[in-house]
Parts: sequence; structure tokens; C-alpha cells
Amino acid sequence: MAQVPHDPADETDRIFALQEEVDQLKEAVVSHAVVDQAIGMMVALGRVTPDQGWAVLKDVSQHTNIKLRNVAELILIWGRNGDLPPEIKAGLEDALDRYGPTQIPEAPPER
Repeated sequence: MAQVPHDPADETDRIFALQEEVDQLKEAVVSHAVVDQAIGMMVALGRVTPDQGWAVLKDVSQHTNIKLRNVAELILIWGRNGDLPPEIKAGLEDALDRYGPTQIPEAPPER
């Protein structure tokens, strides 16, 4: 059987497609790690299960119309420096009220 020569343009296109796929996979791994860390913060600070932590993040994302990964990043920043945008804080408090037994740490006690 005769071998058909490969068109260098086809190989270049394939290389670019594979590089794009690798880049997407790298981004997914980083994104997954960020979300997992934010779930861990919800477990530790909100005293919820990991499944409830995931539900809290998803809930905040949906109610604030902010991508889940971005919500997770904001929560990690909050963990490092104490700053949390008001809309995320309000959404987080509401979600933890629905899914967890406690309130945001350092929030004023309910009356």
C-alpha cells in the first residue's frame, strides 16, 4: 500500500489544535483547584459538608451572576486579606443560611 504524503499545513493545524486543548486542560486543572480550595473554606468556616460547600458556591454564583470560578477566587482572596465584595458577602451569608448551620465568621450576631 502506497503511503500518502502528509500536507505540512494539516500537521500545523493539528499541532495548534492540540496546543489549544492542552491550554484548556491546564486552565481546567487550575480552576478545579481554586474551586476545591474555596469549598474547603466553606467546610472550615461555614461548618458544612463538602457537598454543601459546593452547593453554597454554586448558589452564590447563580444569585450574583458571577462565574463560579470567580466566586471561588474572591472567597480565597477574602481568606487571605479579609476583603469580600458586598454582593458576594450577602450571597454567601444567604447561601450559608440555606445550606449550613452557622453564619459568616466575624459577622455581627443575629438578634
